[in-house]
Amino acid sequence: MRMKNNGQISIVLNSQKRNSVRDTLKPDSLPQSFPQEHVALKEIEEELGSLVGMEEMKKMIKEIYAWIYVNKKREAIGLKAGKQALHMMFKGNPGTGKTTVARIIGKLFLKMNVLSKGHLIEAERADLVGEYIGHTAQKTRDLIKKSLGGILFIDEAYSLGRGGEKDFGKEAIDTLVKHMEDKQHEFILILAGYSREMDHFLTLNPGLQSRFPLVFHFPDYSVDQLMEIGKRMLEEKEYLLSSDAERKIREHLYSAKNSLSPMAFSNGRYVRNILEKSIRAQAMRLLLEDCYNRNDLITIRTNDLTFTKSSAE
Repeated sequence: MRMKNNGQISIVLNSQKRNSVRDTLKPDSLPQSFPQEHVALKEIEEELGSLVGMEEMKKMIKEIYAWIYVNKKREAIGLKAGKQALHMMFKGNPGTGKTTVARIIGKLFLKMNVLSKGHLIEAERADLVGEYIGHTAQKTRDLIKKSLGGILFIDEAYSLGRGGEKDFGKEAIDTLVKHMEDKQHEFILILAGYSREMDHFLTLNPGLQSRFPLVFHFPDYSVDQLMEIGKRMLEEKEYLLSSDAERKIREHLYSAKNSLSPMAFSNGRYVRNILEKSIRAQAMRLLLEDCYNRNDLITIRTNDLTFTKSSAE
């Protein structure tokens, strides 16, 4: 976690380096458990526990909870407890868990009465940008209105600035910036996209960068983490991989990570697409073989695996 000159807190998730402010704290200075009253945090912790990796994110969500909770305690005894805007920016490649984390944050803030509804509105360029002058501002305002009490999550937000000076995307950015200030405690805006593109996006409006106090970096998953994600997906559907199929998928993931560009390799989504195709292929094989005993029904074998370009979509 790094504090920048502009006041942003930049957090790197799954980082192998221990470069956060925690290094200045003794291990026993961080609480390992919380009193019974913190039911909201306990429920969110359980949900976070189902996610592979993201250790720094899990710690930071606890810290955000603690900050909000302690601020309420300060307010209760008459100490200063100024509200802080909680708009966020998520940087990372596809399939690294950005949308999932946004949903969990919405649930936490609802439980803590930071948000009145806690719902998540997902949007992209087409949902904000209109076809004529004035249309974009109205579409953007309508979307923000729907998001009040919850989170507005805009994926590939950098696409708003790709059309040049005459593009209506800039009008959407200007409208977002205005409402981030005017309604900063009524909703939370989360912008997501590739790291390099998002860095450029921040330069398009002088008020953008200072309005995102929390910036999260989502690194790509390792092959081991991707295999764990795949196994959890299959367990949930009551399937399992044969030992040969597991080996083949692992080999394929190593190859795909090395041959595809970071933007083309969609991490957890890539694994999910492979497994969904394999489940359909297994069903066709069993139909042709007319074999439906329990072991056959739950096992994905090597000849069920299908690796195509669509796996990366």
